[in-house]
Amino acid sequence: MGNSKSHPGQECSSRFLPGEQAEVNRLFDALSSEKLGSSTSPRSFSLQALKSHVGDALPPEMVTRLFEGMRRVDGSGKAKGPSERVSQEQFTASMSHLLKGTAEEKSLVILNMISASGGPVKARDAHKFAEDLVGAVAHVLTHRRQLRGWSQRPPPGSPSRVQVLAAQLCSEMRLQGGGKLLGPQWLDRACDRAVLEDWVFRAHHVATFLSLVIHQGFLLLRSSLELATLVPERQVDPQREFASILDVLSVIFINSHLPRERRLRWRLLFATDLHGNSFAQLCGRIAHAGPCLVLLEDRDGHVFGGFASCSWEVKPQFQGDDQCFLFSVSPSMAVYTCTGYNNHYMYLNQGQQTIPNGLGMGGQHGYFGLWIDVDFGKGHSKAKPTCTTYGSPQLSAQEDFQFQKMEVWAVGDAPKAEPVRKTRSILDIDPEARALLEASGRSRHSEGLREVPDEQ
Repeated sequence: MGNSKSHPGQECSSRFLPGEQAEVNRLFDALSSEKLGSSTSPRSFSLQALKSHVGDALPPEMVTRLFEGMRRVDGSGKAKGPSERVSQEQFTASMSHLLKGTAEEKSLVILNMISASGGPVKARDAHKFAEDLVGAVAHVLTHRRQLRGWSQRPPPGSPSRVQVLAAQLCSEMRLQGGGKLLGPQWLDRACDRAVLEDWVFRAHHVATFLSLVIHQGFLLLRSSLELATLVPERQVDPQREFASILDVLSVIFINSHLPRERRLRWRLLFATDLHGNSFAQLCGRIAHAGPCLVLLEDRDGHVFGGFASCSWEVKPQFQGDDQCFLFSVSPSMAVYTCTGYNNHYMYLNQGQQTIPNGLGMGGQHGYFGLWIDVDFGKGHSKAKPTCTTYGSPQLSAQEDFQFQKMEVWAVGDAPKAEPVRKTRSILDIDPEARALLEASGRSRHSEGLREVPDEQ
């Protein structure tokens, strides 16, 4: 208490545990090790030093953005005039804000990463930042070999998933005066720090992706990154080559909407590329297999599907619960959750003459939000204007569509096999029936053959 002097960055470093602070300090020491003209100059590092340390782990434009964000912040989190180098106080404060800070603190650094002046920016500038951020995520996961079996790029002919996911992030931005960033007409609207703070609070992927870029790009505090829950392990029969409709960015987006216990691994149950175009094969592979994702690509390139929160059962009734949802991957990314209007979450049936045969999610018979017909290869997505169960629009390019690829992924751990229950005799369950049988003089022929039932 007698020492009034504080270590540079002490106010912000108080968020770090002692071991974490030591790691932050070691990284700064490595960055600031270049020789300066004066031995009395405070230690700091340049943009070139940061680029040299990061190497090819991050795209150069993202390294520059991070440097710009750091060099305009002081230890108290206030904007500071630009300097040519980053001090230890600035570095510690920036890492604290980005990794452990509030939405307000993160928005300060993000604004500095977007704007050279630290002032209000255009929506188009925020949109470009989102594209650079998403691109850096795909880049660093590839460079560090953390794709966990997924591909960095979508299948040939598909739109850039970097742009699609960046557009989804920006769609959650609420601009000044109201309105969402949903089209070119909004790109010249102003975005001040309050808009960015609300965006960071609303679009959790922004903060998550920034943390990922720092953890994996700088190799800093990686033990605190829950990468396994962000990018699920891809489990496919190693004896067969298989290219999924999904790339790592679309997997990250869908995975973030699953129940947390379902995010660690995806196991392929069915794919038309491997198992053919057979509804019987589909039913046989997905029934009683636990929660799973159904994924389609129609002949117009739209990619969409649904999450079944319970095991599929072949029966002529609706099933599932309100954790189910529908989603779109291309040409736009979105998730549509239950509205509460009805409980038509899941439907799977075959072999009936008077009831529809196929797989459906949401809506009603003949008017599903997502339907795959028993006559495999065709289906429909009907919504005028939205699906009653999920509030989703038409997911396919055409209301009645044909699809060229289908995949079903079980998510989370495989369900445990249920133990076979011993069937009790009606005579054990109903003592009156047993007494009536004995009173009539009829013997119980199987009495000596049945196992003694377990005590209840």
